[in-house]
Parts: sequence; C-alpha cells; structure tokens
Amino acid sequence: MRIDRYRFGEIVIGGEAYARDVIVFRDRVVSGWRRRNGHSLLPEDLRDVAAASPSTLVLGRGALGMLRVPAETGRYLAKRGIRLVALRTAAAVEEYNRRADDPGAVGAFHLTC
Repeated sequence: MRIDRYRFGEIVIGGEAYARDVIVFRDRVVSGWRRRNGHSLLPEDLRDVAAASPSTLVLGRGALGMLRVPAETGRYLAKRGIRLVALRTAAAVEEYNRRADDPGAVGAFHLTC
C-alpha cells in the first residue's frame, strides 16, 4: 500500500484522504491512531503494530518532529525484533513508500506538529 501524498494535517492513501493520525498496515489503514500521552510514544500505543509482527516500523514524528520516542519504547520494539525508523512525517512517507512492497513494513504517521 503506497501513500499518495502528505501535507500538514492530511495524508492520502489509495486515493482516500485522512485527517487523523494513521497506522498503515499492508492490507489496511487504521485512522484515528491516538497516543495515551499525546506527543510521547509509549509501548502501549503500539500494541496493534507489535501484534502484526512487522520487521520495520516507519514512524512519522510530525511535520516538525514533535512526537517523541522514549527509550522504553525503543526497547519494547527491539525486544520484539521490530526496527524503528523515526523521521519527520514528510521524510517518513518517502521512506515508507520505498518499502511499500516489503510485507514486513508498517507505517505510523502523526499528521500535524
């Protein structure tokens, strides 16, 4: 699944526009992804991602990179064999699209700040 485009507050995937944060799995898009602590990504925010057992999580940290990834979250992913690639969202979209044919890639994108 490829991402058509991203701009602050909106992402278009498969021709459908989303205005809420999303997780992109190989076969579906989950819109309305929320984090318990807003701009800090906690392990519990990634339970659905971990359950899918991807090899790589491409994380869009927001247009300005405001979404923080605490060390405990990095350890949580590493313990499950999930490589984290965390970038500002525009760069993360490009990286995700490079991996779009990889069945082990999942993307999670914060669309605003």
